[in-house]
Amino acid sequence: MLLGLALLYVGAVLVLNGIWLHGRIGDNEIWVINIFSGVVTCLVSFKLAFGANADAGSIKAAALTLLFAFTYFWVCINRFNGSDGRGLGWFSLFVAITAIPVAIDTLFNATSVWQIWFGLCWAAWAFLWFLFFLLLAMKKPIARFTGSVAAVEGILTGWLPGYLLLDGVLS
Repeated sequence: MLLGLALLYVGAVLVLNGIWLHGRIGDNEIWVINIFSGVVTCLVSFKLAFGANADAGSIKAAALTLLFAFTYFWVCINRFNGSDGRGLGWFSLFVAITAIPVAIDTLFNATSVWQIWFGLCWAAWAFLWFLFFLLLAMKKPIARFTGSVAAVEGILTGWLPGYLLLDGVLS
């Protein structure tokens, strides 16, 4: 259930950040969804890592979820400090490289349609974080493309599976 909660807000923040990259949301208000999603994913991570039933698997899930939370917090902070985002871009490369073996491992060990979908989600997130590296650290002019990818991934890797998990359709 915690995964559904986290993914629902991952979906929301990716869709809205995608719209923001298209210039449809201002810098002065995109921080709201980023801070909220960062807090939600951070709290989910803390429960997984430090809850009564924490084990190696839940701690790994927490560590990976914190990659999302930290990204959202950094986007938020950059809106306040006027940073050009290069540091976030380099962090995004770190996350993209981290997400690749997670995707491979998840797909290799998948025993259900949901696990295959989740492995593909990790691959998609690795691609998106790599786009953020190119956009922010390498200053490639790909904001609109990155925004479109973020919005589509927000729906397919966050919003939809998050809702289906919360609704009990996926388990």
